[in-house]
Amino acid sequence: MTSTHTLTQGHIPLLVSMPHVGTSIPDELQSCYASRALGVEDTDWHLPRLYAFLQEMGASVLVPHFSRYVIDLNRPPDDAPMYPGASNTELCPTRFFTGDPLYLGGQAPDAQERVRRRTHFWQPYHDALSAELARIKAEHGFALLWDAHSIRSEIPWLFEGRLPDLNLGTAAGASADPRIGQSVLATCSQSPHYSAVLNGRFKGGYITRHYGQPAQNVHAIQLEMCQSAYMQEEAPFSYDETKALAVQPLLRKMVESALETCVRCYEQ
Repeated sequence: MTSTHTLTQGHIPLLVSMPHVGTSIPDELQSCYASRALGVEDTDWHLPRLYAFLQEMGASVLVPHFSRYVIDLNRPPDDAPMYPGASNTELCPTRFFTGDPLYLGGQAPDAQERVRRRTHFWQPYHDALSAELARIKAEHGFALLWDAHSIRSEIPWLFEGRLPDLNLGTAAGASADPRIGQSVLATCSQSPHYSAVLNGRFKGGYITRHYGQPAQNVHAIQLEMCQSAYMQEEAPFSYDETKALAVQPLLRKMVESALETCVRCYEQ
């Protein structure tokens, strides 16, 4: 555990990153935000609990402490848009997912503050992520990165209509061996209660696109899960035990399918 993140090292060739589960906003920054922001409504709520099976599997898990409202760990350091032509959240977000201003007037971070946040919050997480992938690859010869996310099922500012329940992304096939994405999608199809898509609206953010390098034996896949599958989507954003228990077996099968397929890619 560090001041910015917690890394739990496992013993299998799988690292699960959860870049948007942090909820802390530093005391010295809180007065800059609209009061609503302190509720951190756009958090990827409860994912460590939903993915509790990872400990039993022996996976490595990386989670941040600070909210995406401080800095978005799944955006590139140069703040280039992930989805040109669509509404995008920034490296240091300035809007809620509703499109409303996140900061009080004149309090949004300037260029110097953005650099400071990138240095103090973004870089340590990525240093840890990169080092853990290197450790896994050195031990096993390859590594699989699963980037775990969740989102409200309907957010008009970001996308039209309602999302499928399970949104898989492999950067349009560039971040992982194609067999990995297809195997996970096939696993989803075995459960008719949940809709799924591969490389739809969410194809993977910076983490998936940057670290997924199949030619270098590192494969990355993102799952953006609708929060309606396991929790209450509106405040107080409560965990729904009944829904969670229903979807967890499928979620575990998806992760296991990705890992098993990745392993088969390297069997002689």
